[in-house]
Amino acid sequence: MNTQPNSSTPKQTNSSASQSQEIDLMALLGALIDRKYFIIALTALFMFVGVVYAVLSQPVYQATAMLQVESSGSSVPGLDDMGGMFESTSAAVTEIELLKSRSIIGEAVDALNLDITVEPKLFPYIGNRAFRTFTPMQENDLAEPSFGASSYAWGGESINVFRFDVPRNAINQTYTLIAQENNGIALLNGDDEQILAGKVGEELTNGKFSLTIRSLNARPGTEFLLSRKDRLNTILDLQTAIGASEKGKDSGIIDLSLQSTKPNYAETVLNKVAAIYVRRNVERSSAEAQKSLEFLEVQLPEIKKQLEHAEQRFNDYQIKRQTINITLETQGILEQVVLLETKLQELELKRLEVGRKFKKDHPTYQGIIEQIAAVNKQKQQFIGEVGGLPETQQELLRLKRDVEVSNQIYTLLLGKAQELDIVRAGTVGNVRIIDYAEVNTSKPVKPKKALIVVMATMLGGMLSVAIVLVQKAMHKGIEDPAEIEALGIPVYASVPHSDHQEKLTGFATRARKGKIPKAKTILALDNPADLSIEALRSLRTSLHFAMMEAKNNIIAISGPSPGVGKSFISVNLASILAQSGKKVLIIDADMRKGYLQTQFNITAENGLSDYLSGRLNLSEVTHDTKVTGLDVITRGQIPPNPSELLMHANFSKLVAEVSAAYDMVIIDTPPILAVTDAAIVSAHTGTTLLVARYGQNHLREIELTRNRFEQNGIDVKGLVFNGVVKKASNAYGYYNYAYESDKK
Repeated sequence: MNTQPNSSTPKQTNSSASQSQEIDLMALLGALIDRKYFIIALTALFMFVGVVYAVLSQPVYQATAMLQVESSGSSVPGLDDMGGMFESTSAAVTEIELLKSRSIIGEAVDALNLDITVEPKLFPYIGNRAFRTFTPMQENDLAEPSFGASSYAWGGESINVFRFDVPRNAINQTYTLIAQENNGIALLNGDDEQILAGKVGEELTNGKFSLTIRSLNARPGTEFLLSRKDRLNTILDLQTAIGASEKGKDSGIIDLSLQSTKPNYAETVLNKVAAIYVRRNVERSSAEAQKSLEFLEVQLPEIKKQLEHAEQRFNDYQIKRQTINITLETQGILEQVVLLETKLQELELKRLEVGRKFKKDHPTYQGIIEQIAAVNKQKQQFIGEVGGLPETQQELLRLKRDVEVSNQIYTLLLGKAQELDIVRAGTVGNVRIIDYAEVNTSKPVKPKKALIVVMATMLGGMLSVAIVLVQKAMHKGIEDPAEIEALGIPVYASVPHSDHQEKLTGFATRARKGKIPKAKTILALDNPADLSIEALRSLRTSLHFAMMEAKNNIIAISGPSPGVGKSFISVNLASILAQSGKKVLIIDADMRKGYLQTQFNITAENGLSDYLSGRLNLSEVTHDTKVTGLDVITRGQIPPNPSELLMHANFSKLVAEVSAAYDMVIIDTPPILAVTDAAIVSAHTGTTLLVARYGQNHLREIELTRNRFEQNGIDVKGLVFNGVVKKASNAYGYYNYAYESDKK
């Protein structure tokens, strides 16, 4: 039996939640529509800033170059087909790291003096554009200075700094270089103190600073900003700025790029780095031949001396012994020994070469050692055969052997040196430049002007929408009377905001001065067809039924805070009641800041405070108005103790007298959250109404106001929601149902 109710409850809950969600979305959309002019203005402002930035920003150009890295090194026979089975690092990846190493970048920095920065001093904001858009008609042509600012560079100025040495504590500091008459220059520090002075082309120094300017093209008085940067930081910055990437996978093609505001700078730096890298690659490839050549260049002079010494000893022995030549048998042995000695030298060279690549226990190295031992053994056998020869022939054989061996060795080393020199000179490395650096000056890579304008516009739009939504979320002012009724307080009327009332009060000028606007006349009389007055007529009808059970015909009108429109509601409601044929009295009970007298064009003297103090009687404080049937009692002189006067018996006497004399009495009271006067007055009245202002009062304020009255035993009958503004976010109220007479 409980199945049907239980199943229907979730449907109702979901429907309610969906409706609530839809209302929230519509409220947000309405808030955006209400602030459309703010959104449009802020978006337009951001778009304008984006256009200005795109036009004035300095273009950035990109230089690009291309290198090719060829594969090098022999593969292991029989394992070529297995290379794809293993992950391997591309040779280009290694070369990229070498290319961007501090060694190569540092050499480029030193060669081009990249750690010396010099820039012409440009006029703020517009100077950069003027400088780069100037087109010289002839060589060394300079732009005329604008605004009489001759110390700035306006176009065509150039300078070439060859040397700028500073003390270590002056690194990264900026100095001012001023061009003077007759190619003169002066260098100033940050305190405008002159450090160096002289001519272009001269080496200027004072012991700490050294400066050499190769060339300068500028009018006298033009200033340049000169700085010596830290070398390491310059290298690191350039490492970051240079882009290097392999084009495709394992292609061996390296793309280089460098972005700069100066096209020539980007090209020069990129070409220099590429050239140094290629040269270093060649040097790395020919390093082995170079080392062997250096070894031979050291050995050749020694071998030559040995050869000359052996020849001298051989000749001297022949002269001494008068020996013309050796025998055929001895000649045969000599040839064999020389051959073996030459072979030994070749093996020794081979052993040294292999020793640089392998350890001594490597099979290749051990194989050479065994060959050397075998040749030595064979040589000793031939030398042993010499023992059977005559002593003269033996000595002659030894001397001749030394000559032949030294000659063979010298010839071998000399040929080897020439061979290595040819190898070193012919080494080209495995890297070559395909495309040298070049810049397309017609298409800068930055800024993307169209993109900047679009992004700035979108940013402005999103920011303005975000501001509106945040303000909507943070603004706790009540905009929906349903929120008030949720507290249990009936809303008797929602009074629309009146533009005509603003004209009467001069709200636009007075509100800026922080003053409460004070009307000089009554809206109900000046514009009786105003929608606000129509809403008060509805309030008049509601009060007729609400006051049937009231203890008297007196209405107290109060509110939570100043500026909610209590006096406006009181005066215009009293006027409408009087126009309906009732005899009405309105009393200004705000003896501190009451200003009802301004709307009736009378003075505040002789009012409520004068009656309560006993100085005047009721007839003397009651004033007629231009509204038939409407009388007014102003606040009177401002007393030092308004609350005490209201608690006096004279106020009870006043209430009794006016209640009997008038059909309706309206008392305008001060805000209850500020002072207690409203509670004192409401204790004597039959009906208490609150006035809250649209978008100004918070729900918590309304609740505190009601609680304050209830603590004093006063029941709040209802509330008037004043100043309702027509917005897309609140599609309700009198704006949507305006019903005006036809005027023909």
